[in-house]
Amino acid sequence: MKNLIIYYSRKGENYFNGKICSIPKGNTEIVAEFIQQAVGGDLFKVDTVKPYADNYTACIEQAKLELQSQARPELKKYLTDISAYDHIFVCGPCWWGTFPMAIFSQLEKLDFSGKKVMALMTHEGSGLGNCERDLKKYCPGATLGTGLAIQGAHAQSSRNQVVTWAKSQING
Repeated sequence: MKNLIIYYSRKGENYFNGKICSIPKGNTEIVAEFIQQAVGGDLFKVDTVKPYADNYTACIEQAKLELQSQARPELKKYLTDISAYDHIFVCGPCWWGTFPMAIFSQLEKLDFSGKKVMALMTHEGSGLGNCERDLKKYCPGATLGTGLAIQGAHAQSSRNQVVTWAKSQING
């Protein structure tokens, strides 16, 4: 069984426990690495050609406009074949109730037939939002596992929770 961890993460200005502060490594990247340490697999970072604004408020406004227009930001590189993988973890921050549109830029290019797909969302109060509904839509042919929501402010201390969850998804 082979695992793939697709993730988008934002370092720098982030909303953290009710205030904006700068973090050196994105919360989603931290938990994506916990998944990799728990179950092995390949990490694929979703990276946009046009970076999101460094300013947090400007970034979330940009994300809102992308969601409203169902934009598909261009990525620096794309996965084109996931046939070698059995389990796909899709990880991202909750932006306006779902993954950043850049995640969907990648997902729409893949064939999920026969794959098991699990959502992990970092958030500051909205949990999984609509991400599982959206994965069902953008990953046709996949079986959905149980998603996990991790409060971004607790990402650093979530290792045990993420490890237990990831192992349960590939062994269950």
